[in-house]
This record gives sequence, structure tokens and C-alpha cells, in this order.
Amino acid sequence: MTMFTYAQKVLFQHCDPAGIVFYPRYFEMINATVEEWFEARIGFSFAQMHGVDEVAVPTAGLQISFTAPSRLGEMLEFRLVPKRLGRSSLDLEITAVCGDEQRVSMTATLVFTRRGAGKSVPWPDDLRAKIDNEINEMVEKDA
Repeated sequence: MTMFTYAQKVLFQHCDPAGIVFYPRYFEMINATVEEWFEARIGFSFAQMHGVDEVAVPTAGLQISFTAPSRLGEMLEFRLVPKRLGRSSLDLEITAVCGDEQRVSMTATLVFTRRGAGKSVPWPDDLRAKIDNEINEMVEKDA
């Protein structure tokens, strides 16, 4: 398996009056990428997560760099690579590129929690195994 990619077109709703992506909109596009990764690769949709299972993966930390503007009508490819799995946390590296040009680079730390817990809780064994498999496949690919 390779890195997870998710294409998103820059729409009018993402842009400021100058026609470039207004930086908070990147967070929405990145969240959509994370949501799609959980469903496509981990087999755990946000609908199931937030509905029936009453769990969540809120963001606990972010490091982001905006390296070039993105403009209305451009197609961005968001690339997600899981990097580190902790007891209750997960570090993801996410970049957005247009052609050969990087536009955004971000490292996000997500935590696993249950409704009403008020704090992070350990990953369930089945989710841990699936996420760990994703990380191991990326490490093997890079070796």
C-alpha cells in the first residue's frame, strides 16, 4: 500500500477575495482527508465513529507551514502518511501539492477518546492493529 491520497478542487467557498485559499479552509480540506483515510484505509467511518460507537479522534496538536498559495480552480492532492502510534495518540503527516509544487505541510496529533471520557483513552485493539499495519507498510516501502 502506498501513501493515502485525496484530491480536492479549490472551490470558491475556499477562497478569499484575492482568489487564493483562505488559510482556515486548508484545515477543513485536511480534516476531509483524515476522514476519508479513516474510512478507506482503516475501515472506520466518521459516521460510525461519532454515531453508533460514540468515539472521536480530536486534534490535540498541529504544526503547519504554508509554502505557496493555492488558487481557485486548482486541483490539490492531499497526501497522508501515518507516522507514529501511541497508546491513545496518532501522528499524521499531511501535505498538499499542486503538480510538483508543495502548498501546505502539516503534522497533526490526533487522540482517541470516548463520549463523556473528557480525556484520551487507549486505542481499541482492532483499530490499533489496522493503524499499525498502515505505519509498518509505509516503513517497509521506504526501506
